Amino acid sequence: MGKDNRAAILRLLQQFTAETERYVDVVSTKDALHRTDLHALGILVGAAQSGTTVTPGRLREELNLSSPATTALIDRLTSAGHVTRARSDIDRRQVHLEMTEKAQAAGSRLFAPLAEHISAALDEFSDDELALLTTMLERITAATITAKNDAGRLPGPGPGATLGP
Repeated sequence: MGKDNRAAILRLLQQFTAETERYVDVVSTKDALHRTDLHALGILVGAAQSGTTVTPGRLREELNLSSPATTALIDRLTSAGHVTRARSDIDRRQVHLEMTEKAQAAGSRLFAPLAEHISAALDEFSDDELALLTTMLERITAATITAKNDAGRLPGPGPGATLGP
């Protein structure tokens, strides 16, 4: 694959990411949800689909929030009726977060249009093309996770460092 094709793919991935973020901005105002609230609900959806549980600690780590910010987020989602807290049956000290039916309905309502449009676009591809695209996106996602982890290990700016000119 030539450099022009790789550059085009990288440009399109960047554009897709930007447009997805813009979509989240638009739909988050529809239910008075913060962007972080939607990301938290996305984590809860993913956990439910994989049969895992979400604790406040896991949410804090995945969203890269401080403990007070995580508590405020969970309180906000609980007050809005999107999340419930439940004590673990195994370790009563541990709290599990569970998405409510209200949150599931809101998520479906907010993200169904995006899913429908993307699904319609995917309908234009053969099974073989979709399999290739799946492999490509899995590898790109893994590469992005690796880059994020690498970036997290980089030293921060020195004392007195400023951004920009």
